[in-house]
Amino acid sequence: MNDEALLRYSRHIMLAALDIEGQQRLLDGHALVIGAGGLGSPVALYLAAAGVGRLSIADADVIEISNLQRQIAHRQADLGRNKAESAAAAASALNSDCEIVPLTAHLDGETLATAVAAADVVLDCTDRFASRYAINRACVEVGRPLVSGAAIRFSGQLAVFDPRDPQSPCYACLYPPAADDDDDGDDELRCAENGVIGPLVGLIGCFQALEAIKLLSGAGRPHRGLSTFDGLDGEWRRFNVPRDPDCPVCGVSARAAR
Repeated sequence: MNDEALLRYSRHIMLAALDIEGQQRLLDGHALVIGAGGLGSPVALYLAAAGVGRLSIADADVIEISNLQRQIAHRQADLGRNKAESAAAAASALNSDCEIVPLTAHLDGETLATAVAAADVVLDCTDRFASRYAINRACVEVGRPLVSGAAIRFSGQLAVFDPRDPQSPCYACLYPPAADDDDDGDDELRCAENGVIGPLVGLIGCFQALEAIKLLSGAGRPHRGLSTFDGLDGEWRRFNVPRDPDCPVCGVSARAAR
């Protein structure tokens, strides 16, 4: 780190749990943010501000006026622009020393597997169950930690799934996929159909960014279990989520088949 970097990240370096070694690990790290909407916006901005050296931001959607109520990486002038490009531009304006790569095509199959394998940590900021299951499976297959967030109406949740930890569950342990593996009801939890209070996605997105910074830097210990937040009552709750030995993604039989 040069003098400018030491000054820029001085408030991090002052922290005993992070220090200069942890900041250097952030500078050397690569985070993949999938989804550049309400959750992905604060994630991208905070990870860039923190000095994550390489930031890949994936989203195939374009910005609509209804997004501006909560998706703070985007501006009114960005209407019609691809979300990944807009978020990458906002993050780059915050910290031009970060290598920020917008991925404007939908990640699926081989493209998803390649993007996940190239990252040190993956942040799921999507709003569809089908996407969440696919991201989770890709992370399990290559052993990448996954920071998962969700927000709808006044309710939010966060969980960290780390395949490197033999005790850690995966997303499918928490939400087992339907037996027929279909996508029925997928849209029922989307903001477009149910609404969401703007600051809630910022709260959960910031929580995701914090966990990613911890994972990359080695500070503290990763979040365990599932945390939920009730915005109407202002209350957090935390639940233990054990690994399911019969999970179709990370269970004993699934691991043996790989």
